[in-house]
Amino acid sequence: MGRSYNGAMELHLPRLGSDPASPFPPVERALADPDGLLAFGGDLSPARFLNAYRSGIFPWYSEGEPILWWSPARRAVLRSDGVHLPRRLRRQLRHSGWTVRADTDFVGVVRGCMAPRHGQRGTWITTGMFAAYRELHRLGHAHSVEVYAGETLVGGLIGLAFGQMFCGDSMFSAQSGGSSLALAALASRLHDWGWPLIDAQVPNAHTERLGVEVWPRERYLAALSRQRDLPGTPGQWTERFGSWSAAQILTATPPHAT
Repeated sequence: MGRSYNGAMELHLPRLGSDPASPFPPVERALADPDGLLAFGGDLSPARFLNAYRSGIFPWYSEGEPILWWSPARRAVLRSDGVHLPRRLRRQLRHSGWTVRADTDFVGVVRGCMAPRHGQRGTWITTGMFAAYRELHRLGHAHSVEVYAGETLVGGLIGLAFGQMFCGDSMFSAQSGGSSLALAALASRLHDWGWPLIDAQVPNAHTERLGVEVWPRERYLAALSRQRDLPGTPGQWTERFGSWSAAQILTATPPHAT
């Protein structure tokens, strides 16, 4: 969750056909360098998007490039009972007065995730990805978790849910700690629902500090196959998720030593 890819490359890859239901190549054929690059082309229709995520594959490309599809050998996974919030951050959040809700400003969170970040050129959430996320949200598959200071959006995350699996795509902080609180709230709520895992896709230092583990692709795919076909609840999460104060989230999230 939180990708950083700026690759310009010329590689020989399988090209996806025009039928959104056509299968992806076996993930074992993904490249080792760059890690996980599997195929290109196709489209971002809901059917293809969901087929990809259910297969452990996700799109990741820059504006002006063809759609690139990935399934990395090293997968970032967060257990829903495994979030670590460092003590200093916990102290900050405890006195923040922030609240967390879901699916009340999906577009606002996507726009926050699209904003330029330090050390990165542009964003991987292209105009095509933006449109695809909005359609998946309309259909009840894509969700946002929002962190508010009063009525001001200060952080959040987006991702896809199917069966009893949540695949996180991106998160942002307009104020320090916003994305961490969103992730802690999501994990706590999913744990309450009996959903054990969050796919965080690509490891990075920030999410690893929050408890993300790095799994081999085979282990992740085995867990995904168990969760993806369990009974889920498509549709908006606003009511089911509820509204949480930062203090309530911290109570539900065990402290971490650092």
